[in-house]
Amino acid sequence: GEAEYIWPAFCKDFEAGHPQPFYQETGLVDLAASPVPRYDLLDIHQYRSMSMQFSRGCPFRCDFCDIIVMFGRKPRSKTLFQIGRELDRLRTLGIDSIFFVDDNLIGNTKAAKKLLQFLVDYQRRHHYTFSFGTEASINMAYDAELLALLRQANFGWVFIGIESPDESSLRETKKLQNLRQDLLTSLRAIYAQGIDIYGGFIVGFDHDTPAIFKKQFQFIVNSGIQMAMVGLLTAPPKTPLYQRLEQEGRLIPDVQHGDNTSLHTNVIPKRMTMDELIQGYRWLYENLVKDRFIARRIRSKLRFLARPDYSDKVAINGRMKTILNFLTYGIAPGGFPRLFHFLTTWPVLKPKLIPLVIQDWILGLSMRHFVEAHFKVSPRQAQNRLEKYQRQIGSIFKQYIDQRKLEISFNQIRNRAADLSFSVTGFLDRAFFKNAEKHLVKVLRKTSSSITLQFQVIQTNRIPQIKRLLNKLAKYGDRITISVDKTLLPYLEIDSSVFNLKLI
Repeated sequence: GEAEYIWPAFCKDFEAGHPQPFYQETGLVDLAASPVPRYDLLDIHQYRSMSMQFSRGCPFRCDFCDIIVMFGRKPRSKTLFQIGRELDRLRTLGIDSIFFVDDNLIGNTKAAKKLLQFLVDYQRRHHYTFSFGTEASINMAYDAELLALLRQANFGWVFIGIESPDESSLRETKKLQNLRQDLLTSLRAIYAQGIDIYGGFIVGFDHDTPAIFKKQFQFIVNSGIQMAMVGLLTAPPKTPLYQRLEQEGRLIPDVQHGDNTSLHTNVIPKRMTMDELIQGYRWLYENLVKDRFIARRIRSKLRFLARPDYSDKVAINGRMKTILNFLTYGIAPGGFPRLFHFLTTWPVLKPKLIPLVIQDWILGLSMRHFVEAHFKVSPRQAQNRLEKYQRQIGSIFKQYIDQRKLEISFNQIRNRAADLSFSVTGFLDRAFFKNAEKHLVKVLRKTSSSITLQFQVIQTNRIPQIKRLLNKLAKYGDRITISVDKTLLPYLEIDSSVFNLKLI
């Protein structure tokens, strides 16, 4: 929940040496009480963009969304004075790109327009220091004044929850704001202001049949959206969707609901089997990231995207380095076919859009890498491989298991990837960590399984080996849970933004 009121209480208790195990905000926070973040405490050079927030809450009723559960349906916002102070702080730190992380920046349209006019005036006074991005609902496309203000304030992109091109599915989930006019017409109205679009999509609604995957694919290609974040329908607790499916007996227990981009869901589909849902989802992503469809999406976008009035203030040497790396590590590995598709997207008549074309290729190829790492192996194949690796690992580390220094377990939960668990219960030698590094990376690279590492004891002279192991595994951090006694945590310095951290 929100922390403005309870965080000072925690800090006070922590300084006194007796923090409570649990703090929870039970009401709604007045955002006028939200302080200016201490951005100066961050290593800002590690961030491409910094975050700001103007409002919380959303007026709509999408039944799968927990935003209205957490923050309410009546948007609350900071004052323009607060926003100005935060912009001043970021400007003095040399930041030029800002992401407004509001779940719906235009939830209160009147307040949003006042904010945007404030940003326009601020940008003019400071020679357009910033480029902005945000999240908003598609009804922004129906408001010419709002679109003009977004352009004048130098918003370069917006994330929109499109969810589905199927009208029945949109009605089912109460996403009625997406039904006021043709979706492609709405998206192209936004493109016409020089604003790029990132899109959220969902498959697995009750009205969805196996035909939905080709329908989604065609819509995404025609829309030109490169950052198309497609997920399986999941039901977060306390949402209307969760309550309905619980009554219908269609929730799968013990399945994580927070990651809708993995090959599992806590929802039992209605008009297709679970295998049809998973295989269709894989097919959709595997086709979207093919070179010719990356290129086709870019060409679809360029037909309607206007030239931006202002561009990101990226140094020439930094931009040239990005282009060189892109050609070397992005285009070259794909050979002549990829080079051909890339050249078909070159914006000869709109040279100001060259950075966006390169960005879209980077996004598309990055998504391709994600798909190859997570989706190429089916859950059934992954399970068979993992069982094979488990036997191999059990044999390799048998001496440690026999000495009760190590416990290895294999957990398979229905309709989700298996979990391989290592529990360190005794002192281990250098050879163990060297072998563990090799075999755990192999499991993560060749299966979609997750790994749990539990440290019940830690040898101080093995901390360098543990840190080396974690560095090697960091690439797969979203699939790794590290469980450690809280008294041992200071020795390991585990980055909870990389790994899933669990204190015991």
